[in-house]
Amino acid sequence: MNDIRQTGTREIYASPWLRLREDAIEYADGSASTYAIVERTDFVTVLPYENGGFWLVEQFRYPLGRRVWELPQGAWPAGRTGTVEELAVAELVEETGLRADQWRHLGRLAANAGMSGQYFDVLLATELTAGKPRREASEQDMVHRWFTDTDVRAMIGRSELVDVHTVAALALFDLHR
Repeated sequence: MNDIRQTGTREIYASPWLRLREDAIEYADGSASTYAIVERTDFVTVLPYENGGFWLVEQFRYPLGRRVWELPQGAWPAGRTGTVEELAVAELVEETGLRADQWRHLGRLAANAGMSGQYFDVLLATELTAGKPRREASEQDMVHRWFTDTDVRAMIGRSELVDVHTVAALALFDLHR
């Protein structure tokens, strides 16, 4: 049941990466309000898993003002499309240079349901082979490193690994283990 009805909309901002719109809405009781929506394309998060641990990437995240460890993830650039699996393969090679012989889709989650309709798919990548990363210009400071499962979870507990998509992907990994 839809308890909120859209009565109008206007674009506030648009770029190749996102669109911000403001919707006029009406609640079930008839009261009116506005709701800001961030529109972004769906993305993937990849769990490269081997020898009891995960390959993570670290890069400077400008909005946080610091370097952050996370699982490889990304969306198709403007003008490109493909399957979720093709995107996962591309992101893993781009960010780590790794190639996987085995892939398993673990789930699809809402990235931030309170402000966006964006989803992300989580894929497990195993039977890995090393290669050279093919990073984009915006990823030039990125590094990748293998961590044990125990170390990754300790990093979460110490707030060293703060990326919510990585934490959610690990929860799906645990459910499928």
